[in-house]
Amino acid sequence: MRIIITGGAGFIGSHIADAYIAAGHEVVVVDSLWAHGGGRRDNLPPKASFVHMDIRDAGIERVFRDFAPDVVSHHAAQHSVAISSRDPALDAQINVLGLINVLDNCVKAKVKKVLFASSGATFGEPDVLPANEQTPQRPESPYAITKMVAEHYLRFYKAQHGLDFTAMRYGNVYGPRQDPNGEAGVISIFIGKFLAHQGIKIFWDGEQTRDYVYVGDIARLNEIALTKGSGSCYAIGTGKKTSVNEIYRALAEVTGFEAPIEWNDRRPGDVRDAQFDSSLAKAELGWESTTSILDGMRQTVEFFRHASDKPTSTKAQNAASKRKGAQKAGLPA
Repeated sequence: MRIIITGGAGFIGSHIADAYIAAGHEVVVVDSLWAHGGGRRDNLPPKASFVHMDIRDAGIERVFRDFAPDVVSHHAAQHSVAISSRDPALDAQINVLGLINVLDNCVKAKVKKVLFASSGATFGEPDVLPANEQTPQRPESPYAITKMVAEHYLRFYKAQHGLDFTAMRYGNVYGPRQDPNGEAGVISIFIGKFLAHQGIKIFWDGEQTRDYVYVGDIARLNEIALTKGSGSCYAIGTGKKTSVNEIYRALAEVTGFEAPIEWNDRRPGDVRDAQFDSSLAKAELGWESTTSILDGMRQTVEFFRHASDKPTSTKAQNAASKRKGAQKAGLPA
């Protein structure tokens, strides 16, 4: 297949790009390399073509026209709850208007299907856990609101234009390449601090829980969804709740360091508990999470240990990427 991955230089998108290329697909990555989005040139697979472009850019029409993709994997997003709470307009511009720009160009280019990175945050604080596809969506942050709205746009474009889709409401995805300097992804942020022997911040009382799913399992899901899950939304997780305090204790065991803790108040938009029942994904897609959180954290710690040995810092690499990408690139000849 010919596949465009928006956000494919980012944490999740780059793992999906790796999986697609390993399976023999032809991949074009579209990514803005936004400093707060985690996109980095270093994440790109060598065999992927790359276009440095924002999903809101009108020039994306030429990318779609020239490449003529069969499928679009839409993983470009403003993904931070904290940023969305501070700047709801920016969040909506990227996550709603950017999506519409992508979908309009899917229709023009006669794309067959869109795979969409939705979020378990759309459920908000459910009355009953684990949440599943029948759980009411009551989002509590602008980020979660835009992800829920995006699902409605996908349904509209399918009904109006015949554009198929599969939406995946991810739990908290973690793993190698996640930005340890960002505002989202507590595991990667903690790992960065633990390995640097620095203190960490814990918001609320640390007993809030999330359903953490390893990025390798998510990449495998996106391979399956290329041909399954037509017109459906799926709750995606491990079915297990893990608290921030449990993450702290596990990392202290794995790294041998007990980071000093600075306690902070609850952040706007944070929910107390999250847990997802992925039975429908197992029944219809044949997918389930197979990586335990301890194994996943060990693999992630080893990745960051190796990355910290490299002479060029993440900050310097991102600065170099911005310089190289100052002029937006088109598809290679």
